[in-house]
Amino acid sequence: MVCILTNRHHFRGCMSPTLPSPFITGLRCLRCGTLYDLHDAPYVCPHHANTGSDLGTLDAEYDYARVAAAMPPAAIHADPDRSIGRYWALLPIGDRRSLPPLAVGNTPLTHAPRLGRPLGLSRLFLKDDGRNPSASFKDRASAIAVAQAQEQGREIVATASTGNAAAALAAQSAAAGQANVIFVPKSAPQAKIAQLLAYGSTVLAIDGSYDQAFDLCVAACAEFGWYNRNTGYNPYMTEGKKTVAFEIAEQLAALDQPAASGFVAPDALFVSVGDGCIIGGVHKGFRDLLSLGWIQRMPRIYGVQSVRSAALYHAWREGRKIPRPVEATTRADSISVNAPRDPVKALNAVRRSDGAFIAVEDDAILEAILPLARLGAVFAEPAGAAAYAGLQQAVKSELVAPDETIVVINTGSGLKDVNAVIQATGGVTVIEPTLDAVRAAVS
Repeated sequence: MVCILTNRHHFRGCMSPTLPSPFITGLRCLRCGTLYDLHDAPYVCPHHANTGSDLGTLDAEYDYARVAAAMPPAAIHADPDRSIGRYWALLPIGDRRSLPPLAVGNTPLTHAPRLGRPLGLSRLFLKDDGRNPSASFKDRASAIAVAQAQEQGREIVATASTGNAAAALAAQSAAAGQANVIFVPKSAPQAKIAQLLAYGSTVLAIDGSYDQAFDLCVAACAEFGWYNRNTGYNPYMTEGKKTVAFEIAEQLAALDQPAASGFVAPDALFVSVGDGCIIGGVHKGFRDLLSLGWIQRMPRIYGVQSVRSAALYHAWREGRKIPRPVEATTRADSISVNAPRDPVKALNAVRRSDGAFIAVEDDAILEAILPLARLGAVFAEPAGAAAYAGLQQAVKSELVAPDETIVVINTGSGLKDVNAVIQATGGVTVIEPTLDAVRAAVS
């Protein structure tokens, strides 16, 4: 792949002619092992088909000795900046001040004994990333995308999304004054579309699937020289998403498991999976901490998919390196994907951590919304609730032990899809405006 400078702002075929970080040594293809120099690194390895799931996904490699010297744990813990910026030496940015002023990260990790009790789990924790600025996990990657676009002087940053990544990019772009173009399938929930329009994004609703929106976004970025934020295509999005692992390990240590480094890994972690980029980021974050010697073990990572969008689950069960595409019909739109775009990282995350993929029914996903809210005080959209539905199934299958430290990640707020929440609750009770009607309703 050739990197061509088309004009002052537009670059074709590569991410940047500038170094994203002095601590990154190169980008390695996870399929063929080719190592790319940062000066002319492509988005994906050109030795592969680069369509659907058959992507040559790249992974950023770091000089951990330099990272540890520049950013020791004590400095991280004492940093007054509690956003993802405090992990600056492990991020693909030249200057932490390039991050948009809309702070991302530092979402709460809470012990949930009432939620764990019915499952026989005494050490269940919830990481609520629905508390990010745009109400989803995807702010972590979008902050990196906007920072890179700003550092490179790009006029436009674009992404394809079923809604959450788009809303995250729209919010971060609005904070930084960055123009952006969003490709969404026209079936995306209206609450998510409303966010995009309110933030001032150029929104292109595609009369087709998410996968078609993804491919069109890639083509448009190549044609017009836009910065491509696409999940599973731009390898640096994983670097933003991995910050959730740093926070979990830091918060666990602060809550009740002191460690010399100030970081502690859980025994097991559950996260919903669509394209595979989030679970790949979770694994990368713990791998960074392990490589630095700041944690002592890798947690078992469990990826949860709907049976109606289970390409990665089937690939894991069949021992395949690349999943076969499926026809996704799940109600959990944020994980509804025909051909996962980051399959190698996702499958590696599960296989190399001794975890598993779990497939759950849509009914179980919707039902999981209620205990999360009523017993864990976390309001989750269907995709976020899928992780807890996966934990419920894992308990039945004896994949976790009662005394283990377990973390469930909620990836998005229930406000993202209120219709699904209302469906799960059964809706409201309509009564006449009389005390007799109240008495009858509450008796």
